[in-house]
Amino acid sequence: MVLAARKDKKYSYEDYLAWPEDERWEIIDGAAYNMVPAPQIKHQNIVSNFHIKIKTHPDNACYTGIASTDVIFDEHNVVQPDVLVVCDQSKITEDNIQGAPDLIVEVVSPRTEVKDRREKKNLYERFGVREYILVFPEREYVERYCLKEGNYGGPEIFNWDEVLKLTVFEFEINLWEIFEKEKPQEKVDDEGKAGT
Repeated sequence: MVLAARKDKKYSYEDYLAWPEDERWEIIDGAAYNMVPAPQIKHQNIVSNFHIKIKTHPDNACYTGIASTDVIFDEHNVVQPDVLVVCDQSKITEDNIQGAPDLIVEVVSPRTEVKDRREKKNLYERFGVREYILVFPEREYVERYCLKEGNYGGPEIFNWDEVLKLTVFEFEINLWEIFEKEKPQEKVDDEGKAGT
């Protein structure tokens, strides 16, 4: 479990800008989280696959970014999601994103799981991120939270061999392609009809 590495005060974006450029930090509710060591190759492949699928989809007219892009929710909440989509062009500056993205994907590692499932989920829900996707590389499944009336509620679960239909865009992503696995065989029912 990752603990806040700097706890002696409530940190702000101004503090964040003063930290060494070769270090990666996030601030959630004023607590600073050091983002080291670097992610594993499998993690990075999944991030890249999600980014490419969303960015290159013909129905996507929004900005699609990848870590390490700063997303500034307010003075005490600055994060670098693995993949983010912002449809409101007024939130995009030359340096960062100002406000809630429409979609965030976080690829979970054992080191970040508690933060991703608790602190970040609460942060994204509070600031109105419409769709939050957690990817579990080792267990090869996805949890998806959709904002309804200001709350996420429980997650939808998708296995690696299923299709994830994004709600922000209403297009589909084959999860076996994200996890770099063979396409699953179609199941055939007793009457010889193909199905999923």
